[in-house]
Amino acid sequence: MKSFSKVFDDKYMGSVKVGPKGQIVIPKEARDMFEIEPGDTLLLLADKERGIAIPQKKDYDQLFKNLFSLEHGISEEK
Repeated sequence: MKSFSKVFDDKYMGSVKVGPKGQIVIPKEARDMFEIEPGDTLLLLADKERGIAIPQKKDYDQLFKNLFSLEHGISEEK
């Protein structure tokens, strides 16, 4: 299957191929749109029924801090 990509305003849709080591390459258009640079850390979120999402880790750092603080009754210092 040939790869494809399409940019719709602020949305991106494209195909990626899984290599022999299980790696994928994020297409340049998507990396540019989300300002993903070499060395950036991304999260892999997977749900058997809903699929896979790969958000940038920096978007979730504060959320995780807040969840941890609430779960353990720790107030975050500012």
